[in-house]
Formats: sequence, structure tokens, C-alpha cells
Amino acid sequence: MSTVLSEQEQQRRLNLQAILDLGINPYPAEEFEVNASAADILENYDRDKLNYKSIRLAGRIMSRRVMGSASFMELQDSTGRVQAYVKRDDLCPGEDKTLYNTVFKKLLDIGDIVGVDGYVFTTQTGEISIHVEKLTILTKSLRPLPIVKEAEGKTYDAFTDPEQRYRMRYVDLIVNPQNRDIFIKRTKLFTAMRDFFNDAGYMEVETPILQSIPGGATARPFTTHHNALDIPLYLRIANELYLKRLIVGGFDGVYEFSKNFRNEGMDRTHNPEFTAMEIYVAYKDYNWMMNFTERLLEHCALSVNGTTQATFGEHAIDFKAPYKRVTMAQSILDFTGFDIIGKTEDEIRTAAKGMGIDVNETMGKGKLIDEIFGEKCEGNYIQPTFITDYPIEMSPLTKKHRDNPELTERFELMVCGKEIANAYSELNDPIDQRERFEDQLRLSEKGDDEAMFIDQDFLRALEYGMPPTSGLGIGMDRLIMFLTNNASIQEVLFFPQMRPEKLAKVASVEDFVAEGVPAEWVPVLQKMGLTTIELLKEANPNKVFNDLGGLRKKMKLDVAMPSKDDVLTWFD
Repeated sequence: MSTVLSEQEQQRRLNLQAILDLGINPYPAEEFEVNASAADILENYDRDKLNYKSIRLAGRIMSRRVMGSASFMELQDSTGRVQAYVKRDDLCPGEDKTLYNTVFKKLLDIGDIVGVDGYVFTTQTGEISIHVEKLTILTKSLRPLPIVKEAEGKTYDAFTDPEQRYRMRYVDLIVNPQNRDIFIKRTKLFTAMRDFFNDAGYMEVETPILQSIPGGATARPFTTHHNALDIPLYLRIANELYLKRLIVGGFDGVYEFSKNFRNEGMDRTHNPEFTAMEIYVAYKDYNWMMNFTERLLEHCALSVNGTTQATFGEHAIDFKAPYKRVTMAQSILDFTGFDIIGKTEDEIRTAAKGMGIDVNETMGKGKLIDEIFGEKCEGNYIQPTFITDYPIEMSPLTKKHRDNPELTERFELMVCGKEIANAYSELNDPIDQRERFEDQLRLSEKGDDEAMFIDQDFLRALEYGMPPTSGLGIGMDRLIMFLTNNASIQEVLFFPQMRPEKLAKVASVEDFVAEGVPAEWVPVLQKMGLTTIELLKEANPNKVFNDLGGLRKKMKLDVAMPSKDDVLTWFD
């Protein structure tokens, strides 16, 4: 982001002042009530019946073809784009033609938001358009949009750089309107899931984000401090323990879409702030929850895409129930030949090292097994598959398996090698739960900074009695990635976490000279707004070359024009 205004930004501010000088408010407060949208007009206009006699539409100017007494512009609203035809004598029926000759032709810019009143017609080329009879300025845009240009078969200024798109999502949504569909589908997913739960009779609730104990998962928390109480607090890593308290309190089924925070690394599938859904249902077990999860995801896929099938990268996946079920021990045995059942921590560590997995002495038995599964097994599951019956060391909040006390009644749902759901027959024995927490405390003392804290209040709640319960957690961001064919979590978040933006400083004459620009041409580039080397490199070389002559004359620069080849070397 530059601290210096470009020439276009300077000109837009001059246009703004000129509009104000004409007595026009470019940021009016009053409501502009619309009665049509771009999609309505394009889809429903009846060419024969001419049934759109009086419409009001608001939108952003995305292109203009300014001619003599009649011009065209393209308006974009939330539904799409539609052409508008502006004729001077219809817009200005009286003697004063200022609104057309000065405001429309000279002071409006691409990116400005306007309202139009008029009627719909079909041009001689067959394009459905709005014949503008009244024009209202609603917002003056002070920054130019990155409008795609083409020259000599090359595309310039397309807003495709991921870092720019994520950092300035508002620009991305304007100039790449197809990306809005991702977020529309995201909302459909949340709505579909809510409807499924509500129809089943379960209640949506809210639980604390600021927590005194960061419980419910194994993760490194963000810490903060409450000044009035003078106590440390943590941003929640999960909402599980609070939802279970509500089951203790007598609710049969509760769910929450929660913002969770984990102070860990960022990559294409992890953001430090993410959305999870957790649901807990009394008197159920993990077998029931597997069936429930299959039906839930089938319903969601149909609601979002109209089909249970989805494409993710090179894979075609199908969310139609039922899903395959494989125990974790069997999965590890299948892909490594190593049987984890009955093995000691040291035996598992030795086996992991023999498989080339990076492990260390701080890792307990559960972490070691998790590393083996993650490295050797999970990437093999493309179609939705339940991995079941996790070793007890991996699942401190899960009920022991009814047939094997070394295992727990837990499953994870794998899709395309990634976990999107995690579920248990919840541990409701307070004595067993206390022992599991104490095991986690010992792991923490060994150096595992992701081990769980002991939540004494949660243990107290269990001592009042929690009915047999099954719980399910789903990573909503990851699920919508699969449903929209996006390999990066940043694509499905409106505002993903980014590194701090560096402010670009104005480059010195010496900096430009070091790039091959003759010193006498540096003022011309700066006049164009190319005040940094980064801005120079991103500019359109052909446009720069074409503008040099005009600015050279305007600035009365007494130097010879460089050749086009010389200019192109500035962009290498």
C-alpha cells in the first residue's frame, strides 16, 4: 500500500471537489429505493410486451463508452451486470446540460456507485439495456479499480494475486464477482445444517469465547488478560466442555457454530481463527452419530450444490450415505504392517522412527499414534470414510470402548485425506475423566504444550451426572472447501489472517536508476503514480510507454523519447 496518491487518485479527488462545487452531494444520506436488479432485468424482461416501463436500479459503474450526445455504461449490483444507455437530452431535458456534459462525461469514474431511473429496452444489437432518464450519484470512488486490460495478446491488471485478493477482499468481490458464489454456498451450508438440527429438535446455543481454562481439545491457545478481575483468560480452542455442561443441565440436544482460536501455524488448510460446529445429543452413542453424520452431510451437499457429488482437485467424491468404516488399528496395519494394539509407548516410538517419522521424547503414546496415522494412512482416504475406535491415549474425553478398554468409542470422518468431522461416545464417568486429565497434565510436564488443562468445574459438573451422550464436531471451513473445490482455506474465508502489510515508501531517484531507468525520466514515472519499484514492476509496460510522450510534453521535459525496447527493460 503506497503512502503517496497516484495520478488517478489525485484526479478523482479533483473530480470529487468539482462535483461538490456544482452543489451535488456525492455521498447522500437519503434512501435510494430500488425496484429491480440486474438479474431481474436480464432474466425477466419481455422484449415483446416491453413490461419494464419504470425501473430503479443502483449499482457500480464497471465500464463506460462515452461518446457525443449518447453514451453507454455497465452497472454491477449484487446480482450481476446490466448495460445502461445515457442520452444527453433525456437526462437533461432542459437548457442546462451540465449533468451530462460535465458530471457524467467528465467527473464520474469507473467504480462510482450511481442510481438510475428509466425503462428497459433492447438496443439495435439485441442487448437488453436500461434507458436512463434520471441519474443520481450515490458514492464517489476515490481509488481506481484494477480493471483487466489486454494488449498484444497479454492480460494486464487482472486482480488474481492471492495475497492481494485476501487482503483486499472487498476489491476481489467487486472485480471477481464469481468468487461471491463461494460465500453464497458457505451461507447455504450453515443454513442447511441448522435446518437439519432444528428439524431434529435440537437447540442452537452460545457459549463463552473468553475462557479461564482452554479445554475441549489439544491445542496451543491464545492468551489475554482481564484487567478488572486481574486474571489470565484464553480464547477458546473448542466449546465442547461448555456444551456438555448444558447436557448435564437437562437439554437433550444442543449445538453451536463457534469461532475457535488456536495459536499454531498457518497453511493452506489452517487459519488461527476458524469456525467449527459441535453438537451433543443425550442418550446416543457414536454408532448412532455415524448414521446421523452420513445423513447430515448428504443433506448439506444436496442443499449447497444440488447433488451429493463434488469435485475436489483431481478427485470426484460423493457424500451420499452410507460411508465406509475402518478402525484406526486396522488402517495403520493396512498401510504400515505395524499393529499398535498392546504396544508400549517405547515400542510405538521405535516403530515410528523406523517408518521415517519425526518423533521425540515429549510425545506420549497418543501423539505417536496420531503421527503414524497422519503420515502413513490418512492421505489414502479419498471418499468419505469413518476411521473408528481410537486408542485411549489419543482421546482424553472419550468413553472407553465397550469391547476393548485399550480403545475408545470415537470416529473421525476423512475426505480426500483430510479430517472434517470428529465424534465420540462422550466420557461421562467423572472418576475416569479426572484420571484422563491427570494423564494430560503429566504430558504437559514432559513438554507437550498442546496437552489439555484440568477443568475442575467441568469435573464437578460430571459429578452431578451427565447422561450417556454422543458429540460431533465438524470443521465448517474445511467442509465448504470440499463443496466448492477450493484447496486453500483462505479462499473460503472472507478475511483470512494475513501477515502485516508493508507500507511502500517512495523510491529515490537512485533506486529507479538502479533498475535501469534514466534519471531524467523518474519525475515522469512519479507523475504517473509509479512512486515505488513495486508499482513500476506491476504497471502495464505498453501503457507506460504510450503515456511518456504526453507527460514529456506536458512537463516540458527537454529529453529525447526512449525506444519501446528501452522502456521494456525497466520492467525486467
